[in-house]
Amino acid sequence: MAKTETPRRIRGTQDIFGDEQRRFAHVLSTFERVRALYCFQRVDIPVFESTAVFARSLGETTDVVSKEMYTFEDRGGDSLTLRPEFTAGIARAYLTEGWQQFAPLKLTTSGPVFRYERPQKGRFRQFHQIDAEVIGAAEPAADVELLVLADQLLRELGISDGVTLQLNTLGDAATRDAWREALVAHFEAHRGELSEDSLTRLEKNPMRILDSKDPRDRPIADSAPDIDAYLTPEARAFFDAVTAGLDAAGVAWERNARLVRGLDYYRHTAFEFVTNRLGSQGTVLAGGRYDGLIGSLGGPETAGVGWAAGVERLAMLLEEPAAATIDAVVVPMGAEAETRATGIVADLRRAGVAVEMAYKGKMKARMAKADALGARFAIIIGDDELAKGVAAVKTLGAGTQAEVAFADLAEALR
Repeated sequence: MAKTETPRRIRGTQDIFGDEQRRFAHVLSTFERVRALYCFQRVDIPVFESTAVFARSLGETTDVVSKEMYTFEDRGGDSLTLRPEFTAGIARAYLTEGWQQFAPLKLTTSGPVFRYERPQKGRFRQFHQIDAEVIGAAEPAADVELLVLADQLLRELGISDGVTLQLNTLGDAATRDAWREALVAHFEAHRGELSEDSLTRLEKNPMRILDSKDPRDRPIADSAPDIDAYLTPEARAFFDAVTAGLDAAGVAWERNARLVRGLDYYRHTAFEFVTNRLGSQGTVLAGGRYDGLIGSLGGPETAGVGWAAGVERLAMLLEEPAAATIDAVVVPMGAEAETRATGIVADLRRAGVAVEMAYKGKMKARMAKADALGARFAIIIGDDELAKGVAAVKTLGAGTQAEVAFADLAEALR
């Protein structure tokens, strides 16, 4: 009979375990705690959507839509796509579920997202993001609150050292149209020197040339006109209000006039938290204001601003996480003690005490397990203890031991 081949993990996916999982869980639990301080509601949305949701929101010409989406036809013949990001799905839910009545809405979510790209350090085809959005608030205060939330999250994760907030304005629609015209004229004048990618972008998405990594494009991009000359008074006032809010909240920022978003529905604030601790892939959290997105999905014109961060990338920046510790390990000796211990373990867990049972091997091996798990106490139950209705409770760090009645164990361990 032919040997069955062991299935392999799909390239670009990961099995998260041990220290890696502890880092991962720490990012998510810190995000949940900080989100609650800012009174953001948790929302969960489907892992897949109609392909049109992402094609419309991300733009047919972007790399994500043209090259990286996991798109498939289901049995009913509908084109579906695994979500490559969260914002479009949240905007769709806002429209289809009637959430307009709750605006302004402060929402967070987290979970897996999918992009078919070349796997590399910290980049996977199924990866995980945390995401925060404010929908239905046109005021600069919403941008400020999201940025202060992001800053506090990075601080509470202990990874804010060496991370810089880079900030830019993309202006309002009038600003953007005037600036785009000036950029096209500038790049057309240097058409012969641009890379092939940038020539394609010039037709479809000229702002994207500003963040080109191709050395041929850099001198031309660096000499392109800044947006400041084209800002309407309203757009300038908006950006001034955002920077004043950040200053008031004690959040440091740097202006990066070359920070852009290619899609037309992005307005006003664009930002990235960047670090030099991840090599060339330096962005740890990024976002911006997308006042035109919900309108592009067929809804009423609705303000929106948000950010996302990769959980894996944040986890890579964490210090070595502390190993998980537990309160006690119960060590029963003999069949009768094991039966009694099963009830004791259940009672302790119901009382909020983290307990493991060590029911294999000789006494020495079981005590070694208690040490390896980082337990504070070992609870030993044998025939003598059963006869007296007590457990021998050993404090592992100090090596001291005391007898405690079974009924008093939970209180004693607390």
